[in-house]
Order: sequence, then C-alpha cells, then structure tokens
Amino acid sequence: MTFSRLHLSRCLALALCVCAMLAQAQGTLHKVPTREGITTTVFWEAAAQAKGTVLLFPGGGGGFGPVEGGKAQGHNFLVRSATLFVEAGYNVAILGRPSDSSNLDYADRIGEPHLRDVQQVINFVNQQSALPLWLVGTSRGTVSVAATAIRQPRGIAGLVLASSIVNPNKVGSLPQQNLAAIELPVLLLHHRKDACPQCRPAEVPNVLRGLQNAASKKLVMVDGGSNPQGEPCEALHWHGFIGMEAQAVRIITDWLEAPR
Repeated sequence: MTFSRLHLSRCLALALCVCAMLAQAQGTLHKVPTREGITTTVFWEAAAQAKGTVLLFPGGGGGFGPVEGGKAQGHNFLVRSATLFVEAGYNVAILGRPSDSSNLDYADRIGEPHLRDVQQVINFVNQQSALPLWLVGTSRGTVSVAATAIRQPRGIAGLVLASSIVNPNKVGSLPQQNLAAIELPVLLLHHRKDACPQCRPAEVPNVLRGLQNAASKKLVMVDGGSNPQGEPCEALHWHGFIGMEAQAVRIITDWLEAPR
C-alpha cells in the first residue's frame, strides 16, 4: 500500500471513529410502559466508557422539554446540565411525565401511580446498563427521589437531593417523609442564596439529621454562580445553580465516585 493510500485509509478510519463518537453523543426519547395503558417519557443518553448511570428528576411540573438534535431542551438545572454528566462519564436518563398527566404536583410525587411509574422507569434504565444507578433530583424532583428510596429502593445505589423541598408544611416535603427509612448513601446539595420559600437553606440541616440510617450522608452548601433571572423558585435563579452548573455537577460526580 502506498503512503497516500495508507494515509487515506487512516483518515477514513478516523472519520468513522469521529462519526461513531458523535452518534453516541445523541440521546434518544423513549416511551416506557409504566401502568396499564400508560407510558412515561424517558430521555436516554449513553456515555462512552461509562462508570455509572444517573436518573435525573427535574423539578416543577416535571418533564424535560422537547428533544432536538439528540438533546433535551428544558431549562431545569438537571436538564440543561445533562451533557455535563455524560462528559463526566455517566449515562443519563431523565424522567419525563406519564401520558395521563401534564403536571407532577407535590401530592402526585408521593402517590402510588407516580411511584409505580418511577419503578418501571428504574427497571428500564437498569436494562440499558448494569452499572450502578443513582437517583438525582432537584427541587420538586427531590420529593419523588425521597419517596422512591423510602418505599421501593430496589435497583438504586444512592441519592442526590439538590435544592430540596424542606418546608415542613408542604405536602411531600422531605421533613414530611420518613427519612429514617432511607438506608442508601445521600448527598444534599443546596445554594446558600436559594430564596425559594419551599427551600430555605436554614432548614436543610434538619433533613441531614433526619437521615439517621443513611449508609452515608453529606451536605454541601455552595455560594457561587452569577446572573440570576426570574422568580426565586425557578430554574434560572440561585435555586437552579445558575452560572455554576459545571461546578455543581462536579460536586455531584465527585461524590458519586466516593459517597462518604
């Protein structure tokens, strides 16, 4: 083979490799059967040489927005940070909404239909990868994550609770749930400037104390970011770790590698 043909062959091989990498970087939308006649949307994106999987639970009414170009387009902290988890070596699954609901409210997230949906999604995600699965929730998503860990912890390695709902008077809030029943490792991540009335930073240590039987537990309070916008409970404010997404994801993934 001449040098030019060898060079061309190597270039073609490199191009194929790059194309394969780009293909892997595209996520896919799935509709997972979760109850009779009901499907729940799940966004899935695999990481190259993954070391684990994160199932992300967005806040608000749930969902991850439209999927364009293989990426979920929602503004939620976890949704807009999904690529950062993939780059850190974690497969990403994002929980969407069930076909019989357009809004996951607080009470919905501790109800049996939602928990059945979540368990079926966990089963689906574990079928995609046998690597350890971590549940990561933010804001109202922490209600779902805690309820799941309390009532059906099968197939889960541990939990991350970011911008947790800690108002003791709010239905489904972490203080209202049986935190002592959680035996998995737990990371609490919160912003010191979070001004959402349901997520006051001063009340987060009470959640840490409530996790008395967790295999390990850690609270990280951060104070970074920039340019908060909108209402204090929305995704582009301190509540959503605006301007410090990479740092927040790094804190989470570092803990996943050594949950103590």
